[in-house]
Amino acid sequence: MKWQRDIGLTWRVWMTMLLLLLVYLIFIAVLSALGISIFAIGAITIVFALVQYFFSDRLVLMTTGAKIVEPDEYPELHQMVEKLATEAGLPKPKVAVMPSPVPNAFATGRSPSHAVVAVTDSIMRTLNREELEAVIAHELSHVKYRDVRTMTIASFVAMLAAMIMNNAIFLSWGDRREGNPWLIAWIVAIVVWIASSLLLSALSRYREFAADRGSAMITRNPRALMTALQKISTRMEYVPPEKKRQIEGANAFFIIPALSGASLMELFATHPPLEKRIAALEQVEQELRGY
Repeated sequence: MKWQRDIGLTWRVWMTMLLLLLVYLIFIAVLSALGISIFAIGAITIVFALVQYFFSDRLVLMTTGAKIVEPDEYPELHQMVEKLATEAGLPKPKVAVMPSPVPNAFATGRSPSHAVVAVTDSIMRTLNREELEAVIAHELSHVKYRDVRTMTIASFVAMLAAMIMNNAIFLSWGDRREGNPWLIAWIVAIVVWIASSLLLSALSRYREFAADRGSAMITRNPRALMTALQKISTRMEYVPPEKKRQIEGANAFFIIPALSGASLMELFATHPPLEKRIAALEQVEQELRGY
C-alpha cells in the first residue's frame, strides 16, 4: 500500500503544534516574570501526562466498559483487523468489543505494539462488511499516526493551565509578596487554557481528517467510510440520551462523538462536521481514481 499524505493537512497539524508550543513558552515567560516557580506544578502535570500516556489503553477500556476478546470469540472481527493491520504495515493490535447501543469504534494505546482497536456490538450489526472495514481502517490510521502520543504531548499546556486555574488560591497561601501575583497567574491561566483548548480541538479535528484519509488509503474504498459515517450518524439519533451520556467521557476517542449538537461550538469540537468529512473523502476518492 502506498501511503499518500495530504500535504496541506500535514502542514496544518504542524502549525497547530507550533502555536501550542508558542502558547506554552509565553505562559512560562509570564509566570517567570511574576516570580512564580512552576517546578512542582509542572512535575505533577508531567506525572499525570505520563499516566495518561502509558495507561491510556487500560483507562479508556475501563471507562467505556470494553473488553478484550480472543479470536475464538470473534473470529471474523479478528481476521478483519489482522488483514487491515497488515495492509497498513502495523502489528495486529488487541481487539476489544464494547456492549453499547451506540454504534461506534475507537483506538487507543501509546504505540502500534501496545494498541487496542475496539468496536461496539451495535456497530457490527449496523454496518456491512466493507463499511466496518473502513471504520477499523480509520482507527488503525490513528494507531499508525501515533495520535495518542501526539495528543498527550499537545495537551500538556492545557493540563498545566488547568492545574493553576484550579489551585491558584491554595498556591497563593503563604505568599507574602506585595500585590497578588497568583491572581494575575490565575487570569493568565484561564486565557492560556482557552487558547490551548481551541488549538487542541483544531488538532483533534485535523487528526480525524487524517485518519479518514488513512482509511481510504488502506481500503482503497473511501465510499465505504462515507456510508459508514452516515449510517452511524443517523443511527445515533435513535439512541436514548442516557445511553450516550454513559460513554460521554470517551467522546474524543470515537469515530463520531456520542454527544454533539448545536450546544457545542464547532471551534471546541473534537471532530469535524459530518458534511466536511464526506467532502474531504470525496476529494480522496477523486485522487484514487486519478482525476
